[in-house]
Amino acid sequence: NESAPQESESNQIVSCSKIHIPSNHLGGFNRSNANDGRLLSSSPGAGTGGTATGNNKPAPGPPEEQQTLLAVLQFLKKSKLAESAEILRREAGLPEDALDPKGTDASGSGPGLAAGSGQVDGVDASSLLSRVTVSSSAAAQAPKKAAAGEDQPDVSVVLSAYSQQGDPSLYDAYYSGLKRFIESVLDCHRAELSQLFYPLFVHMYLELVYNNNESVAKAFFEKFSGDQECYYEQDLRILSSLTKKEHMKGNETLLDFRTSKFVLRISRDSYQLLKRHLQERQNNQIWNIIQEHLYIDIFDGMPRSKSQIDAMSGSLAGEARREANKAKVFYGLLKEPEIELPLDDEDEEAENEEGKPKKKKPKKDSMGSKSKKQDPNAPLQTRIPLPELKDSDKLDKIMYMKESTKRIRLGSDNLPSICFYTFLNAYQGLTAVDVTDDSSLIAGGFADSTVRVWSVTPKKLRKVKSAADLNLIDKESDDVLERIMDEKTASELKILYGHSGPVYGISFSPDRNYLLSSSEDGTIRLWSLQTFTCLVGYKGHNYPVWDTQFSPYGYYFVSGGHDRVARLWATDHYQPLRIFAGHLADITCTRFHPNSNYVATGSSDRTIRLWDVLNGNCVRIFTGHKGPIHALAFSPNGKFLASGATDGRVLLWDIGHGLMVGELKGHTDTIYSLRFSRDGEILASGSMDNTVRLWDAMKAFDDLETDDFTAATGHIHLQDNSQELLLGTYMTKSTPVLHLHFTRRNLLLAAGAYNP
Repeated sequence: NESAPQESESNQIVSCSKIHIPSNHLGGFNRSNANDGRLLSSSPGAGTGGTATGNNKPAPGPPEEQQTLLAVLQFLKKSKLAESAEILRREAGLPEDALDPKGTDASGSGPGLAAGSGQVDGVDASSLLSRVTVSSSAAAQAPKKAAAGEDQPDVSVVLSAYSQQGDPSLYDAYYSGLKRFIESVLDCHRAELSQLFYPLFVHMYLELVYNNNESVAKAFFEKFSGDQECYYEQDLRILSSLTKKEHMKGNETLLDFRTSKFVLRISRDSYQLLKRHLQERQNNQIWNIIQEHLYIDIFDGMPRSKSQIDAMSGSLAGEARREANKAKVFYGLLKEPEIELPLDDEDEEAENEEGKPKKKKPKKDSMGSKSKKQDPNAPLQTRIPLPELKDSDKLDKIMYMKESTKRIRLGSDNLPSICFYTFLNAYQGLTAVDVTDDSSLIAGGFADSTVRVWSVTPKKLRKVKSAADLNLIDKESDDVLERIMDEKTASELKILYGHSGPVYGISFSPDRNYLLSSSEDGTIRLWSLQTFTCLVGYKGHNYPVWDTQFSPYGYYFVSGGHDRVARLWATDHYQPLRIFAGHLADITCTRFHPNSNYVATGSSDRTIRLWDVLNGNCVRIFTGHKGPIHALAFSPNGKFLASGATDGRVLLWDIGHGLMVGELKGHTDTIYSLRFSRDGEILASGSMDNTVRLWDAMKAFDDLETDDFTAATGHIHLQDNSQELLLGTYMTKSTPVLHLHFTRRNLLLAAGAYNP
């Protein structure tokens, strides 16, 4: 049992029993047979069991042990390890019907575990099972474990929940001993092994609190909490308020810690060093916690340096496992539909010689032909069903192509102009902003539950005429779309009422016919921009919905909120099509990949996840931010993702390799908005520090050397070149930047509410 955690099926069982079964012995589970018998024989009639250690068996143990035992049996049955279950049952002297399948159905709430015995050691079997079930339902929130050799969270929660492992007064000595050891090892191993401090500290503290050792726990916390990394400050603050066993019930932070294994990435050499130390010291207390609550991702090769580890750490559950970022991601763009670009009348009038329009046409063609070749990294066009292009969409595409011929090429020597829309008299009530793709409309979500839509062009906002008036219109006329609009309703601003709480997320559909808004009231509403009324209220989230966004192709949209789950919807379905579960805290922002096959979510657990829309799988987990993530942006070519958080850093990620490839430092407060320019040369970031900063994205991505080794080990060398990449900082007087948007011609629009 001294091999790495969870390596084989049989080992898994042994370690499962070794770790979880409460015992006052510091010796491991398989030190000797006598110990074996003594640990397991905790049931009525065990003394007469005919095993090798039959006569040494003490009297039956307390009901907690009984409970643990039943949980183990149940787990073995569920894992189809009937023989092991039978051996354990005999060894423990339980009646035969303890393994009765009628009693242990999958949900763990069968008619009673031991059908014949009714009462087991003074504890009613059904109440005992219900306690097991409570824990398993709590654990159900945990992400399903991917590795085949891992025990299921429900059982590990049951088993760990009742354990008092070791003498509470020794916890201080155990932790200090480990600390001294890690501080004395070679520098190359010290950085890696220091990662153990935080998860061990938390689990030891929780174990002390759970077992009612309040004063010991308090002293332990005060002594060692100062040693933890500064980015865990927020978590430690929450932890310090848990001082009694009662506080632990229903506490979300705690459930996260209990049910998700903290992931550490350590080189094989450092791991062997640690294991040898703990075995020599017989320090089973710490070894048990490592096996039970941590997942050590061992890699071969050089240990990582402190800076490499710091770059990736900081999330609620440690780093991502390496296999989490191995799946293939089709990050390429879909082929553009072929639309003939009509010659522009204005151009012909302006240039009578036939030269210019003719020259312009082939240029457009060459741009089109680039996207006609199927990108090898792109998903199939039919991988997910996308809506058909309507005639109005085709007209819009043509307009878009015309605009892009007038697009300004940006670069380090050619920065965009920035036009800032300031919301005055919003009194901090502005909670969300969005701008349409053609930059004609701007919408704001407000804390007073309203959504307000403004026209930014001279064209006023008009409603469609009433049904009676529509009947009078000649439907065959060319300007029918113009005629259906009611001039009497024309105004610059329309207010949409319907939500019953602040509006936190807002998104225009690509065709500008619809607007989505998500609110604290737990609903997402779809508004028509023809009638300025609410068409649908989508109810799926039970708590505030922090963000929502339309797919770049329309029809689909994604939402994420306080319930830690992101949902994928289609406008014509009132229930979600996909549920993306796995984050350990609120989902604070959501973004569609440009090819609409993937969704990125940023969360308060300080991780970013990329989800496959086709099957709902999580295909990437990015860790490295030290605070909740509030901004995400995909590069226009789909290869890269930028993220911004409360730590004021912008991190750049290579989606194909699943690696962090850059860090942009400069902001001094939460980053609320990120946007790439239309051709991806420049990244703009807007922050609560009242600035917009422009970064040289071309340079950041061109210098990359992502060879296979880097991808395999996650050894990233981030150059500290933020200052070289920063092209400009633009201050506002006192307006936090909530939203950024590049127009089709690469003018940068920014928006925020003046904060007097």
